[in-house]
Amino acid sequence: MDRTDPLDQSVASLGGIGKQTASKLEKLGIRTCQDLIFHLPHRYEDRTRIQAIGALKPGVTALIKGKIELTDTLLRGRKSLICRIGDGTGFINLRFFHFSAAQLTQLSPGTCISCFAEVRHGYAGLEMIHPDYKILSNPKQSVTEDTLRPVYPLTEGLSQSLLRKAIKQALNLHLKNLTDWLPESLLQRFNYPTLIEAINFLHAPSEQTTAETLLQNDNPARKRLAFEELLSHHLSLRVVREQAREQLAPPFSIDETTRRHFLKSLPFQLTGAQQRVITEIEADCSRQQPMLRLVQGDVGSGKTVVSAYAALLALAAGYQVAVMAPTELLAEQHFRNFSAWFERFQTQIIFLTGQIKGNTRKTTLETLEDGSAGIVIGTHALFQESVTFKKLGLIVIDEQHRFGVHQRMALRDKGRNAGIRPHQLVMTATPIPRTLAMLQYSDLDISIIDELPPGRKPIVTSVIPSERREEVIARIGHWVAHKRQAYWVCTLIEESEALQCEAAEKTAELLTQVLPDIRIGLVHGRMKAADKDAVMQDFKSHRIDLLVATTVIEVGVDVPNAGLMIIENPERLGLSQLHQLRGRVGRGKDDSYCLLLYQSPLSDTARHRLGILRDTNDGFMIAEKDLELRGPGEVMGTRQTGQMQFKIADLDRDTDLLDNIPTIAESLLHHSPDAVQPLIKRWLGETVNYAEV
Repeated sequence: MDRTDPLDQSVASLGGIGKQTASKLEKLGIRTCQDLIFHLPHRYEDRTRIQAIGALKPGVTALIKGKIELTDTLLRGRKSLICRIGDGTGFINLRFFHFSAAQLTQLSPGTCISCFAEVRHGYAGLEMIHPDYKILSNPKQSVTEDTLRPVYPLTEGLSQSLLRKAIKQALNLHLKNLTDWLPESLLQRFNYPTLIEAINFLHAPSEQTTAETLLQNDNPARKRLAFEELLSHHLSLRVVREQAREQLAPPFSIDETTRRHFLKSLPFQLTGAQQRVITEIEADCSRQQPMLRLVQGDVGSGKTVVSAYAALLALAAGYQVAVMAPTELLAEQHFRNFSAWFERFQTQIIFLTGQIKGNTRKTTLETLEDGSAGIVIGTHALFQESVTFKKLGLIVIDEQHRFGVHQRMALRDKGRNAGIRPHQLVMTATPIPRTLAMLQYSDLDISIIDELPPGRKPIVTSVIPSERREEVIARIGHWVAHKRQAYWVCTLIEESEALQCEAAEKTAELLTQVLPDIRIGLVHGRMKAADKDAVMQDFKSHRIDLLVATTVIEVGVDVPNAGLMIIENPERLGLSQLHQLRGRVGRGKDDSYCLLLYQSPLSDTARHRLGILRDTNDGFMIAEKDLELRGPGEVMGTRQTGQMQFKIADLDRDTDLLDNIPTIAESLLHHSPDAVQPLIKRWLGETVNYAEV
């Protein structure tokens, strides 16, 4: 990093910050003086006025001043020191669970004191627990502050006072050196303050400002910085895209005979939407720049065959293909599909997961290294260092949001031989709302398969209280009597996979007792891959009538005869996930049904959410509604590792800022290219590499 810029000076260059403090600050992502300046308060304390004790309400954080009337040590329950304070308008107790002998002397009756803390209900009226207090030499001593006091995000071993001093130093020394990279015309258009005004206002609010104003959504200083941060994230992906266009990739071309032969050998006709997306992929792969394309398509829209066509392009040009799926079940299904579709083509297709060991693994790896295997399909085992390709030309990643960023980069780097980058095709059945796609996938071209194969009937969805469970079980008996199959999906509020599996096991036992004539299978995340596969194969071959499962079946298992699904506790899942699960049925020619078996009583929001699912089968509409109801932060998974982390922007609060970002990014890239890298560095620091996926 260039250290000539004073803003890039290490925090250790400031007074009072030694090696230990610097390493603690690093845990907060603070290495330079600029990082300190951009470490913004997440709330404020109002010590600008003294509140009368008689007017205090529980839940309020207040500054009070009064005289200690009584001090006592309570020994019952948890030992504590109690001080009663009065100011002529009322009384409040201070409670200390940790106290010293010196405090007992210090906090004696008759002493004047000021305290700051949250007011709570106590055993004997209102109380403050472990308040921040100051012993006063006389009752007239001033204790108020002129401005609100900022409270910063901390890490263990750092105090607010130390952080405040360090930030104040950095502001005094270096704030004047900050460059405002946003053009003045933009600031005027949105009525935003300058960068220095915004930073100053948030770190040291003016005397007239209230804590409420500072935290309001429309606070111009906060909004301006959130806008700049979101813009920087978008720009980082755009830069990656520009860099990718400068890389070399192998151009693929295919002769008409091979193309026709492949399409004719498929057991179905492609839809117009599939043909359109194939044309886009073909155009991408014919160029010498790497394709970076995201294919979104609703459950059952036929994304896999589109990726198989892309694989055909690579094979025809003499290159290898890697197809990666998030679960073994899905990888196995892709393996079966690809094997069937490429049966008449002279290409070896191999399967690789973490479960494949010993000699089988050794042989599998050799066929990749010597180039005799044309297509490898597997899970994250494809990233491992031991996996090397002779000539990797195309990477297909299914349900890419389930992979960590570094895993995806590791796979891409495997194709980096002789300066050539592989083409990349990313697929997802989780429709991504436009605003989020713009922020998270602006490095990718997006194709949408917005048409279902002919003969696909909409799934009839019903919302049923669990009190009617017996009726539902009886319906399964009736259903199976007509030679049809069904799913029973168990969800649990706990994150624990063990508890989910246990719930599925108990449900399977219970249903076996109630439905003795029905063949019931069980599949969950803790089973060995081989056992899971055996159960799924039995279900597919109709040796099982009813499959009890956890959400492991969410992605990609295809059993056309299974036309009934019961989802227990659907109120615990997001709309998009429920829609994914529901997509396991409706794969045959007959009518299909999904019963959402909820626990009463339902909250209004849950009722509304399940109603949306009942009323529409359109995954894109469901994704938009999910976004409205749960907010972008949850839908996008920003709380997951490897996804975007924001310093000040909050997707749920700042969605309205997203609409203008692409055009402003475009304008900066063309008219102020010098501003782009400094903006990215300011907000993303050294982490910009995550975007290179």
